[in-house]
Amino acid sequence: MEAAHYGVVHFFPGGTKEQYEASIAAVHPGEGLLPEGQTFHAAGPSAGGWTIMAVHESKESWEKFRDSILMPRMQAGIEGGFESPPEETVVDLYKIIT
Repeated sequence: MEAAHYGVVHFFPGGTKEQYEASIAAVHPGEGLLPEGQTFHAAGPSAGGWTIMAVHESKESWEKFRDSILMPRMQAGIEGGFESPPEETVVDLYKIIT
């Protein structure tokens, strides 16, 4: 049986590349590095804003990152970062093909 993975898609209405760069610098461990438990990260402009897609090893891995790093830093305010919370879609991934 394949390991369960958990996908998260965040859409920031009106979001920009500059806001993304500021936000990611505040919540990721370093340039080109993923948080513990995250196996995939992609981001780019989309209709009306900015979209980020992330895959975590498990729902628990996502929740740990969200609750201990992402939300506290976003709630504290990230200079130049996204100004409002994203629209979030989560996916209990059935299959990942690489």
